Amino acid sequence: MNRRTVIKNLALVIGGAVLLPSCMSHDGTSYVQLKHVNIDEDQQRLIADVAETIIPKTNTPGAKDLNLPAFVLKMIDDCYDKKRQQAFVAGLKAFTSMVKTKYGKQFGDLDIKQREIILTGIEKSANAVKAAKPVKPDPITGFYWDVKRQTIFGYTTSQYFMTKQIVYELVPGRYIVHYPIKKLNLKSA
Repeated sequence: MNRRTVIKNLALVIGGAVLLPSCMSHDGTSYVQLKHVNIDEDQQRLIADVAETIIPKTNTPGAKDLNLPAFVLKMIDDCYDKKRQQAFVAGLKAFTSMVKTKYGKQFGDLDIKQREIILTGIEKSANAVKAAKPVKPDPITGFYWDVKRQTIFGYTTSQYFMTKQIVYELVPGRYIVHYPIKKLNLKSA
């Protein structure tokens, strides 16, 4: 084997080993590179925590297990126009500062009950305002509804949901040749 080839391959292996930790976050999950929205790793972690609060892990996988935070971010980055993306980022920042002011902690550091109280409070206040008069939602409400909408959409279109939770049956469904007439429950005229 040629000495230059060995040195070159060794340099590639060492370079890859040095770069690998920078591609992973602190909790071992990789995050999405976005083209149009400027969201850092902590903000992406916040979105993951909100999504996990909406669809928590129980005996079924949660939002993080199904990689729904990445789905939410890609949908916002690819499908929202510039104005909605800016409103989303503004709502994200307002949500972060609201939680920090109210609880003195980051959203991810709160226990699950506190997280649920925050999100249901946002939802209830938005419904109350909407019932009073239709107005443009505040940034926090807009952020919450965008995350919730995309999380639920991602969950209901995920491979897990489509294969394990519901069984797809091609329309018009099964054709049952021998169906007992007694089960039809027909009433005579």
